[in-house]
Amino acid sequence: MIQAHVSQPSIALPPHEITMDEICADIERAQPHLPNLKAILRYARHTQVATRRFTRPLSHQAISGPAQISVRNEIAYADAAELGTSAARQALDGAGLSASDVDCVVTSHTTSWTVPGLDVHLIEELGLAPEVRRIPMSTLGCAGGAHALVKAVDHVAAHPDSTVLVVVAEMLSTVYNHHDTTPQAAIYKSLFGDSAAACLVTSSPLGPGLRIDSTWEYTLPRSRDRYRGRLDANGLHFDSEKSAVTAVNDVAPALLAHLQRQQLDQIDFAVLHPGGPRILEDAETALGIDRGLQADDKAKLSRHAWATLRENGNLGGPAVLAVLARTHQDPPAPASRGVLLGVGPGFSAAACTGTWRA
Repeated sequence: MIQAHVSQPSIALPPHEITMDEICADIERAQPHLPNLKAILRYARHTQVATRRFTRPLSHQAISGPAQISVRNEIAYADAAELGTSAARQALDGAGLSASDVDCVVTSHTTSWTVPGLDVHLIEELGLAPEVRRIPMSTLGCAGGAHALVKAVDHVAAHPDSTVLVVVAEMLSTVYNHHDTTPQAAIYKSLFGDSAAACLVTSSPLGPGLRIDSTWEYTLPRSRDRYRGRLDANGLHFDSEKSAVTAVNDVAPALLAHLQRQQLDQIDFAVLHPGGPRILEDAETALGIDRGLQADDKAKLSRHAWATLRENGNLGGPAVLAVLARTHQDPPAPASRGVLLGVGPGFSAAACTGTWRA
């Protein structure tokens, strides 16, 4: 059995809080002649997101304005680097470690293009050793946090006693674009928020929290178009097809087979990607949890995911780490066994089973 320990994640949120009312008003202002506008605004509110945070005001040219891709890309990367560095420093400070203790850095960042990437930026800004190992990932999107944990666990298994710094940053406000006029685009405008998250993965615990006992990765066959990014002169766009809504159900048999191999018959806690109400509801059903409970029920195993969705929206790759951070604040009983699940474009999924250590 794999055994790797995850420190309490640090979450860096930007300063501008945007409400659902502001999102809907902005869509109505910019696209008043959209067919079925009232229905589209109902779709937006159905996401159940009350607030989210952007690095820039909603009125900024790189969000709801006419900025071209070069401007959007430059701003998105600069903001991701700043938030990622802040989250990483908080994670190191919280664990009582310094940059010299880090042997490997794993990064996931999808919402802007740059060379060199976030990993090299962190090495310079944090003062990591020039010999530090790097595992940079750039196209995982919403699955980035879970996949980053899997790669960190792989590194700890291959290099015992090493310390891996995981940093995930997404500036999803960069896909807020009024050139997109579909109902799906309105949903993504209302879902997405900006953030960065960081944690440490080690072979010995740095404090109470999640011990990872197994990892799992899965790519759904012939699913490249279910969720996908698209670049043009106006920026980065996020598209999906109708079959996207069944994606969690379609990967569920493979996930349940993995849980069965781990003899995880009863799930005591769940750290689920808060991608949207349908993703959470289907994950709950697949895992056999929270039947008949309301989203804010204190007994609900997925309550931290619902709270993250409501207060911060879909944060992309950092989202599961944000849910894990909330789990630290309201932890399961010691020795409880549970699952962490992230899903993302294509359709891909990554999961960890684990035990909660006091």
